[in-house]
Amino acid sequence: MNRFIALVSGLLFGFGMMISGMVDPNNVLNFLDLAGSWDPSLLFVMGGAVMVFMPIYLLVIKKMGRPLCHTEFHLPKKNKIDFRLVTGSLAFGVGWGIAGFCPGPVVTSLSSGNSTVYLFISTMLIGIWLGSIIANRSNPELVVTQETSH
Repeated sequence: MNRFIALVSGLLFGFGMMISGMVDPNNVLNFLDLAGSWDPSLLFVMGGAVMVFMPIYLLVIKKMGRPLCHTEFHLPKKNKIDFRLVTGSLAFGVGWGIAGFCPGPVVTSLSSGNSTVYLFISTMLIGIWLGSIIANRSNPELVVTQETSH
């Protein structure tokens, strides 16, 4: 059942990104171009998503006390802005600004057959790998693990 819910959620997310045009890097780059040809459509997509999610969260999810597909919520334990957060955010933002791709929408773009998408995903995965190596060397107790669902 968990895999089915994940499948349906992913399909809805991808479908929404395709319909809204947010898989097109030009739309994203125009959103980021505040001094030029600014396009606020991404703001409306994000705002629409929040308007749909917020009532569901407040009326259903929060009252459940646990997620639908797991035994507990896994919330961040760190709440301080540190060097790792700032440098990671900057690297993410520069990559997003240069390419116009964000990780979620770029996965949706795989179906386009665009070689730029494949290049971006390949280099993004290399960046994740290199970042994890650097993070593990600088602070070994922060090793990131991924849990598998049953």
